[in-house]
Amino acid sequence: MNVWIAIGLTVLGCYAVKLAGLLVPAGALERPLVRKLSALIPVALLAALTAQQTFSTGSALVVDARAAGLVAAGGALLLRAPFLLVVAVAVVVTAGVRALGG
Repeated sequence: MNVWIAIGLTVLGCYAVKLAGLLVPAGALERPLVRKLSALIPVALLAALTAQQTFSTGSALVVDARAAGLVAAGGALLLRAPFLLVVAVAVVVTAGVRALGG
């Protein structure tokens, strides 16, 4: 029964966040600072998620084959490779380093 309580609380919390967003006055959202910050927040969240998934296992900080894949993907991005090629490069490098025992 505790699972259903958690689900119910999550539903109420999501609804409250959505309602809070709708209650913000339109004038507050048109300010230049708010517009600039709202454009940067998704990038920061994605970068944080990438770093967390690359450099952690459980609660430990690790540097393994995933870091090599991330560096290779960054290099492909600097060379302006298409997105699917960037992902493929990261996968191949990560698999290659793991196969070599890294």
